[in-house]
Amino acid sequence: MSGERENLFPTLGEVADRTDALEGGEQVEEGEEKQMQEIESLCMRCHENGTTRLLLTSIPYFKEIVVSSFRCDHCGHRDTEIQSAGEIQPKGVNYTVHLLTRADLDRQIVKSSWATVTIPDVQLTIPPGRGQINTVEGIIRDTVRDLNISQPVRRVMDPETATKIDELLSKLRDLIDMEEDHDDDGGVGQNDDDVLTAHKESETPHEERPFTPFSMIVDDPSGNSYFQFVGSQSDPQWNMRAYPRTFDQNVTLGLVARPDDMPDQQPEGVPVVDADHKLSGPEEFEAKRKAAAAVVKRDDGTVVPDEIFSFPSTCSSCGHQMETLMQQVNIPYFQNIIIMASNCYACGYKDNEVKSGGSIAAKGRRITLKVEDEEDLSRDLLKSDTAGLEIPEIDLVLQPGTLGGRFTTLEGLLNEIYTELSTKVFRTGDSLHSGIGQTNPETGKEEKTFEVFLKGLKDCMGATRPFTLILDDPVSNSYLQNLYAPDPDPNMEIEEYERTFEQNEDLGINDMVLEGYDKEAEGTADKTE
Repeated sequence: MSGERENLFPTLGEVADRTDALEGGEQVEEGEEKQMQEIESLCMRCHENGTTRLLLTSIPYFKEIVVSSFRCDHCGHRDTEIQSAGEIQPKGVNYTVHLLTRADLDRQIVKSSWATVTIPDVQLTIPPGRGQINTVEGIIRDTVRDLNISQPVRRVMDPETATKIDELLSKLRDLIDMEEDHDDDGGVGQNDDDVLTAHKESETPHEERPFTPFSMIVDDPSGNSYFQFVGSQSDPQWNMRAYPRTFDQNVTLGLVARPDDMPDQQPEGVPVVDADHKLSGPEEFEAKRKAAAAVVKRDDGTVVPDEIFSFPSTCSSCGHQMETLMQQVNIPYFQNIIIMASNCYACGYKDNEVKSGGSIAAKGRRITLKVEDEEDLSRDLLKSDTAGLEIPEIDLVLQPGTLGGRFTTLEGLLNEIYTELSTKVFRTGDSLHSGIGQTNPETGKEEKTFEVFLKGLKDCMGATRPFTLILDDPVSNSYLQNLYAPDPDPNMEIEEYERTFEQNEDLGINDMVLEGYDKEAEGTADKTE
């Protein structure tokens, strides 16, 4: 036997390179367009020989991919697939796109074999499968086709499930204005001319239904998926978020091996990619996991730093019992805070909240930061539930209590603001676009819509424009990281001020009795007697 075994399952890129060598074609110089390659391959439906076409291409603002297209002339079966020509990315990626018009259905999607597609409006989740390049409408049509294939059998064997799937299919058809009789079987025994002929022979004219806005989420832990934006990355309907992978995701991708003594599922949200984008080994992760699992329950009620406390609670979404974890954390050059996190295993509801670990300060604090580059977006930020936030350049004003308490980065907070606003505002439909570029006859000023506002917010999220962040907290429980600590930050200004009577009234401070409240209570009791 030879020292090296033959690779029986080469990648599509290796097949394309091998085809180049067999055909003796000239080497393609850098910058020139690579020609499409054709190879003979087996059809998995009729077991006759078909033709597979391979093309290495590049997607703008994304990366190089290999597109594979198969067609069998014997049975008419067609299939397409894509595979990344690069490596697995250091972080996973999550795309959220709000589709407001019928033209948005033409946005292209590159979905790797690890990506999950979700449409929250119809409670649809498409699990990871084969990689493909398609449009939003194409993915929904494929889903309708795949679900509809087994419906006749399912209506006999499991009528209840078949009824629920019929309801889902009806919602999906409404999203793309698809008629029920246009469902196909995936191309078996028919070609493009047959499909066009069938559409032309439809006796009843199709009436176009009003478009219903919806959202689509593409989540890919490998980071090799892509969702098209319109114009630039400041597209207000498009949002991308990179995130560190969990240990289970790295195991699924084959990047690390699971130790024999480790359970199959790890707690979600435990990243194993450090700041240098290097994977931690199983030993390092196991030590972190045991430290995070060291939940302490004390009877004396004392709070010890760096220890995690657990207490029972009730899920506000489904009402099931769950546990809430609490930990006291010290922020350097600031104070102690308490982080509380809840995770319901019954319905998947998650929530986290940040509370101050100290007393109410005598004065309020206003923090003003001039953001000039992407480095400022990585600053740690603690926004208490009493703090307000402003960005004057885009007319953004968050009243105290909005979003609750948050301990994150400046970029993370802007992402949360965008998610909250876009999810609610994009449901309003035509009111988004009305007034763009129009002048109010009474004021003579150009009116701004939420679409223009969200575009400005996207520019701030990417630091493509300088802006000013104002964090105003009347109880001084908010914090913004000073990159030059303990020296003053030249881009940050901290101002302390006396609270007004109205602010003290809103906080309930005016009614607090801090001294002599025992005597006052005893005097009230004597008068009553």
